[in-house]
Amino acid sequence: MKRAVGCVAAISACLPAYAAGPVDEAYVRSLAAPGKTVLVMEYYDGQGKVSERKGYVSASGFKAVSTTDFRVDANLTVHLYGIEPCKGEMVNRKEGFAGSCDDYARQGLATLLQSPRVIYCRAFVSETGAKAQDATCYGYYNYPGSLDSIDMFEEQLVSLGTHRVTKRSDGTPTRADLKEAEDIGRRGYGMWADPRVAAE
Repeated sequence: MKRAVGCVAAISACLPAYAAGPVDEAYVRSLAAPGKTVLVMEYYDGQGKVSERKGYVSASGFKAVSTTDFRVDANLTVHLYGIEPCKGEMVNRKEGFAGSCDDYARQGLATLLQSPRVIYCRAFVSETGAKAQDATCYGYYNYPGSLDSIDMFEEQLVSLGTHRVTKRSDGTPTRADLKEAEDIGRRGYGMWADPRVAAE
């Protein structure tokens, strides 16, 4: 029993900081700067408290470098934890897409990165200093008079069907918090429009 408790504790320590509690939306909105894209990385300790915070500003935004990664600067790439593209090729006739799952997923991430005023990411303190850091990220999007929202990147990508939740070796999802989003995607959006992917 002690060993089982130890295993659960070890697994919990590996989970990303999405478990750190709800996002303070007023705080995220307060980070916005005119004409810039602001990115804030918050690092959480094992008790769910912020132990460190780092900020970055870009006049041109941040770019996707793979299906799940985007570059912050020469020393930091953020990896969206717990999601992946489908494998191989896919077709979505409604969107006029036929090609690799990787291309489709990368386009999805690139689209999300086009216009947030703020990107707010949470990671565990163990990620501090690494060149590639597992995190969960939120974008603050503001178009006066039409849109003012804060959306989790992974949730958006999974619900749109550009990505799906990764699975552990025992077949369980790595991100139980994204189940509802994946259920939405599986209704025929994105990759799920292809019967070959839906059958996997």
